[in-house]
Amino acid sequence: MSDFAKDAWRKYLIQLQAHPLRTKALTAGVLAGCSDAIAQKISGVKRLQFRRLLLLMLYGFGYGGPFGHFFHKLMDTIFKGKNKDNTTVAKKVLLEQLTISPWNNFLFMSYYGLVVEGRPWKLVKLKVGRDYPTIQLTAWKFWPIVGWINYQYVPLQFRVLFGSFIASCWGIFLNLKARSAVIKNA
Repeated sequence: MSDFAKDAWRKYLIQLQAHPLRTKALTAGVLAGCSDAIAQKISGVKRLQFRRLLLLMLYGFGYGGPFGHFFHKLMDTIFKGKNKDNTTVAKKVLLEQLTISPWNNFLFMSYYGLVVEGRPWKLVKLKVGRDYPTIQLTAWKFWPIVGWINYQYVPLQFRVLFGSFIASCWGIFLNLKARSAVIKNA
């Protein structure tokens, strides 16, 4: 690893320890923005839509990072002292998948339609009703593995970073799915 990367990582860890909520919020925001920029480029957009990119960064900063921070602290409190055994990890993954996963996908789809695309609630509600089951079923095939790795191997202070990084990949999938639906309807 280069000296620059080592120094940046060291500074990141200092900020993570001194200001965990702020650092996780900023990290989630930056990763959401990167995710959208990549999704835009993959989908063939000639010029980046900066408004969209900033709105998705705002989502990561205002919701993704802070929610993840408090959720993982809550999970650590609920399962205190039983963090790594397979039964506890399975319970954490199950609890997360039955509560947080459906909520996060619903909220992201609603935010994307209402705020990012600027569509009226009536159209967003129709799109969510049509696409949500497929997206949630896909999420249940993907996110339990991520959750297992996160709870089994990732220390508490890095869980939001890990989850945000994987969520940026998931965000690319959701963005491309949303864009393909727009192209089909055009």
